[in-house]
Amino acid sequence: MTAVPSDSVGIVVPQHVAFDTPLPLSCGEVLPRHELVYETYGELNAQRSNAILVCHALSGHHHAAGYHDAGDRKPGWWETCIGPGKPLDTNRFFVVSLNNIGGCHGSTGPSSINPDTGRPWGPDFPAITVRDWVNSQAMLADHLGIDTWAAVVGGSLGGMQALQWSIDLPDRIRHVVAIACAPRLSAQNIAFNEIARQAIYSDPCFHDGRYAERGVAPTQGLMLARMVGHVTYQSDDGLREKFGREVASGDLELARDVQFQVESYLHYQGRSFSQRFDANTYLLMTRALDFFDPAREFDDNLVRAFRDARASYLLVSFTTDWRFASERSRELVDALIRARRNVSHADIDAPYGHDAFLLPIPRYIDVFSAYMDRVAIETTEAARR
Repeated sequence: MTAVPSDSVGIVVPQHVAFDTPLPLSCGEVLPRHELVYETYGELNAQRSNAILVCHALSGHHHAAGYHDAGDRKPGWWETCIGPGKPLDTNRFFVVSLNNIGGCHGSTGPSSINPDTGRPWGPDFPAITVRDWVNSQAMLADHLGIDTWAAVVGGSLGGMQALQWSIDLPDRIRHVVAIACAPRLSAQNIAFNEIARQAIYSDPCFHDGRYAERGVAPTQGLMLARMVGHVTYQSDDGLREKFGREVASGDLELARDVQFQVESYLHYQGRSFSQRFDANTYLLMTRALDFFDPAREFDDNLVRAFRDARASYLLVSFTTDWRFASERSRELVDALIRARRNVSHADIDAPYGHDAFLLPIPRYIDVFSAYMDRVAIETTEAARR
């Protein structure tokens, strides 16, 4: 990289915080201590009222924007939306992005050392829910001196965390931006997650989740899990536009050693993912995704789940996202309206499937930016009072 783009937050340094206060978990266990790694972009104003929390999706992490050094050629995973002049404008907002507990990029998770045994947690790491993430994130907010988030923002599983924030801690959040999200997974989604998990379980190197102690990793199983997941994040139109039926290698006429470009692409994605992600974390994250259902404790009444919420909401869906279909966002919109919450919804016509929330689609960026303009105006007005 020769120069940092002008609309980038530039070089960023991850930060770490250790909490010795026990964290009770939804599963009934207690995490006696934990660490979080996070990054911040922009400056916190004097009133501490311009803070935005970015929650990551299944395979995400704390590095959402900018670069880690001058030689870093790949920016953070949401560089599209975080930075000067972007929807999460760092000239106006103080943006916080973290790696959740259970993660494998620096925060306490299955690959961390269990202080009670001196060995990696592995499969002994307790089950985690979206609510547990919200409670841990609230501890980070306290550490940063942030009483109330101007907005909690996320796509996919990140959007679910934003919704949970508004239900569990309504006094600490003013806006929710939930993108490509759903109030709970469909049976089909749970089925895809289980296929991915079985790919990991069946890897000979999995060793009941204790592979780290043996110095190996179930890379083949994790590669297959990622390939399955990655296909579901795309759309037929998007894959056809990108690859069609083009051949990467071999002789199609003779049907000899043929590999289509889409196959080559999936193999690359799977191998790359298996080298940078932990299998136990993947199992934990997909289970958290499966378990999310805020209406369950309200007699399956989604309206009641949002009765005590105080935030305003922006929900964004994409027409070709069949994993988190537009109908699921409309279900949320209907529930929020009946719960008398302020809600805006945009269904973006885009051919890229679920992964559209990561891309610079003009209509999507315009909608996101316009809503965040409103949040910024509110923040400025509040600071003047």
